[in-house]
Amino acid sequence: MSDKETGKKQWYVVHTYSGYENKVKANLERRVESMGMEDKIFRVVVPTEEVVEFKDGKRKVVQRKLFPGYVMVEMIVTDDSWYVVRNTPGVTGFVGSGVKPIPLGEHEVQGLLRSMGLESAPRTDFAVGDTVTVIAGPFVNFSGTISDINMERGKLRVNVSMFGRETPVELDFDQVTKG
Repeated sequence: MSDKETGKKQWYVVHTYSGYENKVKANLERRVESMGMEDKIFRVVVPTEEVVEFKDGKRKVVQRKLFPGYVMVEMIVTDDSWYVVRNTPGVTGFVGSGVKPIPLGEHEVQGLLRSMGLESAPRTDFAVGDTVTVIAGPFVNFSGTISDINMERGKLRVNVSMFGRETPVELDFDQVTKG
């Protein structure tokens, strides 16, 4: 399985028995420590969100799993780290096609972690009223003016001039450059 050696720290999704997500997180964290894998397996996260429920007329904030039956693991995939995760009680396998697990995209991970409050929103030197040029995506080479900044989601609303009129477009911070 040495073709799996990526050497890069990335996030992977692990499938678990439904209802065992927190148990898998605890088991995996214990195994990482006991087997000395802290240099290969870094964080184990059960994606949750806060939801307001009303029980017996009382307002209660509870944590709800975003993806029941799934746990996110930040790791460097090697034969050893793959084996440790794969053989943790409650884990049924990695999400991905075939033998090799497929990492999550960076934007997906950042959005999830930010929404859970585990990572702060990116810092930016953009300000409302700044003129920017689009450097990626379908509006590449268009210029526009920032009308709104959403720090939590890492998004800008930019008024781009198309066909002689201003059109609001939502873009990621890394899709534009100042000027």
